[in-house]
Amino acid sequence: MTMFRAAAVLSTLVLGSGGALAQAQEQFYRGKTMEMIIGYPPGGSNDIYARLVARHIGKYIPGNPTVVIRNLPGAGSIVAGNYLYNIAAKDGTVLGLVSPTMPLDEKLGAQGVKFESAKFNWIGRVAPSTNLCFYWHTSPVKATGDLFDKPSTSGATGAGSTVAVYPNVMNNVLGTKIKLVMGYAGSPEAMLAMERGEVEGHSTSFDALRTAHPDWIAEGKVRILVQYALTRHPQLPDVPTIVELAKTDEQRQILRAVMNATEIGKMILSPPGQPPERVAILRHAFDMTMQDAEFMAEVETSRVERIPLGGEALQKLVEEVGNMSPEIAAKVKAIYGQGG
Repeated sequence: MTMFRAAAVLSTLVLGSGGALAQAQEQFYRGKTMEMIIGYPPGGSNDIYARLVARHIGKYIPGNPTVVIRNLPGAGSIVAGNYLYNIAAKDGTVLGLVSPTMPLDEKLGAQGVKFESAKFNWIGRVAPSTNLCFYWHTSPVKATGDLFDKPSTSGATGAGSTVAVYPNVMNNVLGTKIKLVMGYAGSPEAMLAMERGEVEGHSTSFDALRTAHPDWIAEGKVRILVQYALTRHPQLPDVPTIVELAKTDEQRQILRAVMNATEIGKMILSPPGQPPERVAILRHAFDMTMQDAEFMAEVETSRVERIPLGGEALQKLVEEVGNMSPEIAAKVKAIYGQGG
C-alpha cells in the first residue's frame, strides 16, 4: 500500500467521511477484546510501556475495544516475535511490544528467528532506548576524547547484554580503550561498584541511570561522555552520539546498524498481512494516545519517557536494517561476537 493511499484511507476513517467503510470498522471493533503481547516478564520498563499504551489506545479505535495484556517472554523476545508473525490473528486485533533488536537479530541470523521484521506493521514508538557511557567524577576520564587516550575500566554484566555490547562495539570500531569488568548482576550493582571505586564507569540506559540515581547527573557525580543512539536525546544536547564519532563511512554504517535498536526503542507493532485500513486505524490511535492527557499523566507518574515516533518513520528504521549490505552485516556480526 503506497504512502498516499494509506494517508487517504486514514483521512477517510478519521474524518468520519468514509460512510459505510468507517461504520464497518466501528462494527468490527465494537465488543472486541484485543491483545497486547509483551515479549518480556511483568514488572520491567518494557512491560510498563506496553501496559500504558494498552490502557489508553482503545478509546481511539472505532468501537472502543478492550485491550488485554499477555506476557510472552523468552529468547530475548524472539518467542513473542515468532508468535506475532506466525500465529496471532492478522485482523487488527493484536498488538505487541518486543525487543527493538529484533530486526538486527534477524539480519545477523540469530537462532530461532521465524519472522521477517520489515513485514510486521510497525505502529509507533513511545520513546527511544538511549544508552549512555558515563564515568564517576573522580576518574581521570573526564571528556569524550579521554576514552581514546586513557585506558579505563567499566562495570558490565554478561557478554550478550547491551551494557557490554555497546562499549565493545565502540572499542572495536572506533578504538576506545575501555576494559570491561564483567560479572555484575545488573546495572544497579555495576553503578554501586563505580561509586565505590571498583570501576571507573558503566554503560546502561538513560532510564536506568535516572531511575536509580536521579541526583548523580544534577550534582555532577557522573560525567556522561557518549550516547549510544542515532540522535541526541533532548535532555543531553551537548553529548555526542557514538555515530557522530565515526571517522569513515564504513564505521558510520556499522554504528548505525548497531544503534538502530536504540532509535526503534519502546515501540508497538502488529502482525503482518492485515487489511491496510486496520493498520491505518491502529497507527492513528497510537498517535492520538501519545497526545492523550491521561496517558501523559501516567507517563509522568511512572517515571518513563514520551518521545514518540510515528509508524511510517518507524517502519523506515526497520527497513534500513533489512537493506544493510552483506559486507556491512558480516562486519557487524563479527564485532558483536567479540569480547572486551
